[in-house]
Amino acid sequence: MSLRDFLIDSSREFGVEISDAQLDLFFLYLENLKKWNDRINLTAIRNDREIVLNHFVDSISVTPFIEDRKKLLDIGSGGGFPGIPIKIIRSGLNVTLLDSVNKKVSFMNDTIRKLSLQDINAVWGRAEDLSNQVHRGSFDYVVTRAVGSVVDTITLSSQYVSENGVIVLMRGKKGIQEWNEAKDKIGAGFELLDFKEFALPESDLIRTIFILRPKQLSQDQIS
Repeated sequence: MSLRDFLIDSSREFGVEISDAQLDLFFLYLENLKKWNDRINLTAIRNDREIVLNHFVDSISVTPFIEDRKKLLDIGSGGGFPGIPIKIIRSGLNVTLLDSVNKKVSFMNDTIRKLSLQDINAVWGRAEDLSNQVHRGSFDYVVTRAVGSVVDTITLSSQYVSENGVIVLMRGKKGIQEWNEAKDKIGAGFELLDFKEFALPESDLIRTIFILRPKQLSQDQIS
């Protein structure tokens, strides 16, 4: 099976149909990733098929939870995952990629230019930094992919979510265990709307996705 067919078939397992134009963007992205990875550490994975599986397909797996034409923030985006693959699939999204490593931000913005993507930009800064120029309370989706602990990630993400927005946590094989250990620390301030545990196609790599919404305080709770 060719790498293009592998990406097509793997995406279909998540209900995502990839067009020829989108395929071209993914493979332009792959080439630019490999080129930059020779100079800076974007991913430890060097094999093309493993990059497609671990980064592209893994990122695509979350798109069924994300509607188009909304605003999305990807915290700790690194090599652009999952934000750039999500943008390729949901082209109408307005996407902000946030990372604390300037060289990675440069790579992401270079990739955005080479793929001619619109309404997406990469920003240098830390999520906890008030001066990072990313607007609080303004995103429909705040996505993180295996960044920090569940408690810390939810705490950081919550300040960026809009009134009706959600937090999307992408975790690995210990995702459910991490969630169970974090529930009491998180308290009653968040509602778990949905979750999914699954294996990436043709692999034993387990992934878990959690969809959370910060609970709105009632007037009695506020007063």
